[in-house]
Amino acid sequence: MSIPSLIPTPAVVGHRGASGQRPEHTLDAYRLAIRMGADDIELDVVPTKDGVLVARHDASLFATTDVAEHPEFADRRTTRVIDGDELDDWFVEDFTFDELRTLRARERFRKVRRANTTYHGQLLIPSLDEVLTLVALESTFLDRTVGVLIELKHAAHYAEQGLDVVAPLLATLRDHGVDHERSRVMVMCFEPTVLRQIAAQSTVGIIQLLDKKGRPADLAAAGEKIRYADLLTPAGLSAIREYAQGIGVHKELVLERDEDGRTSGVGRVVTDAHSAWLTVHVWTLRVENRWLPLELRSDDRPGHHGDLAAEARMMLDAGVDGLITDNPDIVLAARADHLSAGRAASVPAPPRPPRRVRTAR
Repeated sequence: MSIPSLIPTPAVVGHRGASGQRPEHTLDAYRLAIRMGADDIELDVVPTKDGVLVARHDASLFATTDVAEHPEFADRRTTRVIDGDELDDWFVEDFTFDELRTLRARERFRKVRRANTTYHGQLLIPSLDEVLTLVALESTFLDRTVGVLIELKHAAHYAEQGLDVVAPLLATLRDHGVDHERSRVMVMCFEPTVLRQIAAQSTVGIIQLLDKKGRPADLAAAGEKIRYADLLTPAGLSAIREYAQGIGVHKELVLERDEDGRTSGVGRVVTDAHSAWLTVHVWTLRVENRWLPLELRSDDRPGHHGDLAAEARMMLDAGVDGLITDNPDIVLAARADHLSAGRAASVPAPPRPPRRVRTAR
């Protein structure tokens, strides 16, 4: 029997949209994920020089845009340390939103996803406002509510640069009428500090992201020794429950791997999180061999497709509440097979605990 989930049907989330079929973080990618049937879409946001939140996975631009082909921006290339890593690149915070609109999105994994390169030169960098507008329109068109998971990137770094991400985020959510606990919007981050700030100002849902190693960048910058592993202990999860309703974890924390890269067993993270009344989203499920456990790869070529459906079913057996994936179509089909086979938890989901109450601003 699989572990009881905190929600009746685990959600399928389009990671950066349907980024297995379109360049990530573009309106085309989000729309495709929604049309495939994804329950939610996931996007990362970073601020521009003039404070507009835009959909980009990184603070840097070279890997996912044609910025290097714009001679007018050649002098914007610089070296900067972000979350402890030194990068030589172009950075979103050095561009206004209007300047970013002159760039076009590109496929990040060009050697692995060559089909996506056919869209080069066509797709704009969207703002958070535009993505929420698209989701609202698609929800109306399809007559179903589509959820949104918004990940804040590099919050502590931007605070040091004098760029606030909390105020524009909450203002945009209010403008779209989704800054409340009953909306299908949740805010995520690897950094607890900014999530606690949001929890103090809003009742929007919150997910604490946790990696399989390392420590949160904000805590490291403050000199604290807390690691992700510490946050995954019962005490750490209890502390997370003070400000969040769920966690989002690296998939190898759920399905552990041995030294050869084969699945070796199911970790305790789902059981421990559910005991702390936290939901569990797992990231990131991708169809290409390079991201699958060894036993599910089709061969030894990184770009070839393996058995993602099998990995999704294994995650569902482990009791996760959400599967964040670049390939929503495959994972949706795997979920349907899983449910039709009667492999979902037969025990009714436990009732949710009372939600937190917004504190004074």
